[in-house]
Amino acid sequence: MRTLTGITPSGTAHIGNYFGAMRPAIEAQASGDCFYFIADYHSMTSVTDPAERRANTRGIAIDWLACGLDPEKSVFWLQSDVPEVCELTWLIGSLTPMGLLERAHSFKDKTAKGISPNFGLFAYPVLMAADILLYDTNAVPVGRDQKQHVEMTRDIAIKFNQTYGETLVVPESVIREDVAVVPGLDGQKMSKSYGNTLEIFGDEKVLRKKVMSIVMDSRTPVEPKPDAERNLCVQLLKLVAPPDAAADLEGRLRAGGLGYGDLKKALFSHYWDFFAPARARRAELVAHPDYVDQVLREGAGRARSVASVVMRRARKAAGLE
Repeated sequence: MRTLTGITPSGTAHIGNYFGAMRPAIEAQASGDCFYFIADYHSMTSVTDPAERRANTRGIAIDWLACGLDPEKSVFWLQSDVPEVCELTWLIGSLTPMGLLERAHSFKDKTAKGISPNFGLFAYPVLMAADILLYDTNAVPVGRDQKQHVEMTRDIAIKFNQTYGETLVVPESVIREDVAVVPGLDGQKMSKSYGNTLEIFGDEKVLRKKVMSIVMDSRTPVEPKPDAERNLCVQLLKLVAPPDAAADLEGRLRAGGLGYGDLKKALFSHYWDFFAPARARRAELVAHPDYVDQVLREGAGRARSVASVVMRRARKAAGLE
């Protein structure tokens, strides 16, 4: 079974990205036949600075490789290095009903927030469908909030097959019920748009200051905290600390006697240690840019070997050859 995951090049990766998407996707490599692409075409609906796009794209490629994506176990490439995706977008887009696109949550949400509608934003689901269908994808792991994207892809593939004969593999969504919703430093969901993130590869002093600035309640250290499991630092500790260490700190906080300052220091220490191997790996990758280029180039070649077969099949079915 082939699975496919798209990676948005949207700046510096934070621990919400890691526990919510990166780690589950990287762990899936053990089951084989995993395809991962960086969606730089998709970024064009929100980013118009070429230098920013290049920096984000390269940065996120290095981040994923540093966190454990293995190009020997999976296929990893830049979306724009496989031009067949644009051709398939036109073939399937020519059959996609306007009403289907108008119902897309992403389009409605963004225009409701005042973002000026354009073709790229409106046709986003068609390009996303092409991303999936171009590789004979069987399964697309998504959170519940992204399920509609895969349902639209299924509708588009079925429409194409009904019109031109059985050509495209109709994928299934795989809903990850155990996706971690990581709290931000203000208690909301961690998100760059909220400015409440804890970066994976940020500066040590800056990150330490962020952790030590987390707002706690006014209870004194000696007061018992019977609701210790709801404490923001405890929730984050359970992600980055060994289970016994996290349980010990939670127990001490609940019983009374552990100050919030010491709790924050423990959180930072465990967080810094947890990502130490990834930071070391990232430093190696930054020092060897040719290796990163080679990984993406070879990944694009492997991706195109699949895409070209699907594209020929679709062209023939549609009467283009």
